[in-house]
Amino acid sequence: MNAMVKVLKEVFSSLPLIMRLAVYETKSKYQMNYLGVVWQFLNPLIQILAYWFVFGTGIKGTRPDIDHYPFIIWMLAGIIPWFFISPTILDGSSSVFRRINLVSKMNFPVSSLPAVVIASNLFSYFGMTLIYVLILIGSGHFPTLHWLQYFYYLFCMIAFMFSFSLFNSTISVLVRDYQFLLQAGTRLLFFMMPIFWDVAHALANRPHVLAILKLNPLFYIIDGFRNSFLNGHWFFEDVKYTLYFWVFTLLLLTVGSILHMKFRDKFVDFL
Repeated sequence: MNAMVKVLKEVFSSLPLIMRLAVYETKSKYQMNYLGVVWQFLNPLIQILAYWFVFGTGIKGTRPDIDHYPFIIWMLAGIIPWFFISPTILDGSSSVFRRINLVSKMNFPVSSLPAVVIASNLFSYFGMTLIYVLILIGSGHFPTLHWLQYFYYLFCMIAFMFSFSLFNSTISVLVRDYQFLLQAGTRLLFFMMPIFWDVAHALANRPHVLAILKLNPLFYIIDGFRNSFLNGHWFFEDVKYTLYFWVFTLLLLTVGSILHMKFRDKFVDFL
């Protein structure tokens, strides 16, 4: 518990520097490209169009509506947060390994490096979310009280991604093969979540399989964004699942903080 409190204090006290580093990383990443930061939106847009063509129309023709929404609108509610989650998992896991030599020369806590990745990826995520809101309004789906719930799930996503990234970044320094395992696991996760297929409907006759898939905290987050914008379900309607998510996240943050504090003075020795 002391380790977790110390890590959180370091992150919150470093928030201004975290934001400056995030802006710098975003600009430097695309500075050699003609379109610059536009690629942050162009890459996801190309992938969205590809998934829509394959899964939304494809060879069999137009997909039927899901929950009275066109497939593309239903899919976007899940795939947009995934475009934040996926790179954050991979970049967050290598955040300490790639920057330890730099921050060792600065008065900057190593525990805040995963937060830099999260802040950097949030820029494009907010842009895509704004575009999605405009699409919803343009298609006749106007804001409701449930849309306010978006900010709750946004907090859930940031909290879990920081906890997961802190844990992964420590393990990745200690065991270099872990990064490759994480890459393979992230690809598999994509197909195990309600991003482009209606899991609840598809597994209606297999509730035990659905229960196993819902053990993944990311399932809770993605399903929550869709409930906020489309389905109109409140998060407190399923108290047990909400408690499970937060217990899992806090446990992961605690374990990640303990491992980070135990090994961070030795990180340089593992490079």
